Amino acid sequence: MATTSDKIIVCAYHNVGYRCITELLRQGAEIALIFSHEDSAGEQIWFESVRELAGRHGIPCLTSEINAPENVERVRELAPDFLFSFYYRSMIKPEVLEIPRKGALNLHGSYLPKYRGRVPVNWAVINGETETGATLHYMVEKPDAGEIVDQERVPILFTDTAQDVFHKVTDAAVEVLSRSWPLLREEKAARVPMDLSAGSYFGGRKPADGRIDWSRSAVEIYNLVRGVTHPYPGAFAHLDGRKVTVWSARPMEGNGEPGCIMSLDPLVVGTGKGLLELRSLQVEGEEELAGNRIELANTAHFD
Repeated sequence: MATTSDKIIVCAYHNVGYRCITELLRQGAEIALIFSHEDSAGEQIWFESVRELAGRHGIPCLTSEINAPENVERVRELAPDFLFSFYYRSMIKPEVLEIPRKGALNLHGSYLPKYRGRVPVNWAVINGETETGATLHYMVEKPDAGEIVDQERVPILFTDTAQDVFHKVTDAAVEVLSRSWPLLREEKAARVPMDLSAGSYFGGRKPADGRIDWSRSAVEIYNLVRGVTHPYPGAFAHLDGRKVTVWSARPMEGNGEPGCIMSLDPLVVGTGKGLLELRSLQVEGEEELAGNRIELANTAHFD
């Protein structure tokens, strides 16, 4: 069990935050304070609440930024041994990272140094990767660049959506933390320098980034669709001036002009290479329907 000297402050949100805090508590860790976020009104909340978890365990939880001057001072006064970040959405300033006596660590949703930066799971699916992972590493000023403590790989199946992969990565994150926490407490955990030249950095994504480019291959468009489908904003195109979100698709062999509707049942569209069956669609302002049930006007082409 952790001793009273192993005082922790946690910055956390989403399922990764919920599950990792649960694992620390399972191992008897002393969490003195949690920083989290207010839920965004424009976001589909499909994940567990860190704030509710903190409340059930009587742990103080703040949704104001840890970088705010009054919170930096509060962290100093608590003098934690560790600071953990589990899916916290703000970059933590160096002045905060320097406070914990035994280090500040982050659990990142990729097999670092690949996919440093924002929304790594979505990017991995969009780029057609066949595996990703979870990495526990020390935090430094540069994002996702500090020494690696432990990692776990997870497979990405061709049929996986980003949410499927996110669940796998969350399980891997908990596994990594469960192995690492006892070693961190004893100051015996690995500290492997990260070779940034062997990896990549990706920025965040906006809903507008989901626009389909029909000149891309069917597989590339399919990867975009499954990388941003529910509960994310979705990939979209325009038909008869209406925005149409594609929630599910399937690449097929064949040829057709990019964006051109090749058949109605099933609904198949040409791409830069191959064909794409649109299996589930949603015209803006209407309900989601199977592709072959969408009513088409006098057009035979997606923009």
